[in-house]
Amino acid sequence: MFVPLLAADPSFQPIWNRYIEEWEGQELPQYLALTDLARHLIAKLAIEETESFDAIFGVVERWQTEGEDYVAEAAVIGLLEDLQNKGLHVSTEPDDFVPWLRPRSASWWERLKDYWAGDPNALRDAS
Repeated sequence: MFVPLLAADPSFQPIWNRYIEEWEGQELPQYLALTDLARHLIAKLAIEETESFDAIFGVVERWQTEGEDYVAEAAVIGLLEDLQNKGLHVSTEPDDFVPWLRPRSASWWERLKDYWAGDPNALRDAS
């Protein structure tokens, strides 16, 4: 899951390496790595270092369209939902990521927003 992401964003490699070391010999909880990725992307956005975002969000889209079910779900619940977490943003806003979202990611982005606004049916997969 993370090989294409690391190719799209080599600056995540040191964070990934620390994560691998921390979980050495254990099953990697991908959701935790996606939270680290969300924090990383928010930090990059804050300093306007977004040149790799098109490639990164291309990978995120492929996770959803080509990945196994757990990969697609992790992309939505593990990454997109964390990117929308206002508590992780200081000088940025969640919707600052919208320009880089591809069609499936954009659809899930809006459904996540609807869900947190009170629509319990928003996360049903309509694809």
